[in-house]
Amino acid sequence: MTKPDDADFFAGKTILVTGGTGSFGKRFAEIVLREHRPKRLIIFSRDELKQHEMRTSGFDHPSLRFFIGDVRDVDRLRRAMRGVDVVVHAAALKQVPACEYNPIEAVMTNIMGARNVIETALDCGVGKVLAMSTDKATAPVNLYGATKLVAEKLFVQANSYSGKDGARFSCVRYGNVVGSRGSVVPLFKQQSACGKVTVTDARMTRFWITVTEGVRFVVSCIEQMHGGEVFIPKIPSMNIMDLVKAVAPNCEVDIVGIRPGEKLHEVMISEDEARAAVELDDRFILLPAFSWWPQNRWAHARSLPEGFSYGSDTNDRWLTAEQLHRMIDEH
Repeated sequence: MTKPDDADFFAGKTILVTGGTGSFGKRFAEIVLREHRPKRLIIFSRDELKQHEMRTSGFDHPSLRFFIGDVRDVDRLRRAMRGVDVVVHAAALKQVPACEYNPIEAVMTNIMGARNVIETALDCGVGKVLAMSTDKATAPVNLYGATKLVAEKLFVQANSYSGKDGARFSCVRYGNVVGSRGSVVPLFKQQSACGKVTVTDARMTRFWITVTEGVRFVVSCIEQMHGGEVFIPKIPSMNIMDLVKAVAPNCEVDIVGIRPGEKLHEVMISEDEARAAVELDDRFILLPAFSWWPQNRWAHARSLPEGFSYGSDTNDRWLTAEQLHRMIDEH
């Protein structure tokens, strides 16, 4: 067995990633296996083809395990979590139109699946669980965002059931991932071949992050979490028309109208949430308002000013075309 390294939180530990064959899961596996020394890294997902493709594309590290299962299946999760120290919960139905059209399926995966992850982590003695959320969970206007908001609430409150030395649960909430499946960046690149791109509303802004930045943020949150926090990175925004100019500069733009469940601007911290949030140089942290939360945690962090909110349209960091291209190249 690998001897644990006191400087490396993940050394000698067993990590399980739900939804591990997605963009995030693959980059997480790549970085953790290269830069840390886990005892095992378990990829838990329901698609055997994606697991096969991941395995044959170079993911053949001796610490890596592939486990077929669905977060809807609590018995399968319980089997997978035996001996696990850290869980990263990334499995979700996340395509907004698909969730709107198949609402019960979104509830079953995003809410009941979250419940199953919590129950099995508590039963199996997992040390830390970090769940992936989204900016769409803030004041949600679509079902996807609503299910992720419920999941956040479940994970935060799960800390009240774990006792003094039990599992710790926290969440990460961030914006659009450049180049991920379903992102507008690959869509615009595909459409540019025909000379025309579709935009729902020219005023729209979004937060942007690379998958590598997301993974490194998650790693740092796992290392630092006490249980109960929702971590939010400070990341840049970009207007959709500026994005079009950067990705498809010579294309005609067809304004098609905003879709059901879509916002003009995303918000990662609402004004009401900000009253229970603190700030560090690279992130915001939403703190739980429960009796089990010790008030001295994150005492070194700064409180947010009255009336503060963190929206993609009021952000003080904006992407340039050059920065966007670097993010795309990195992906």
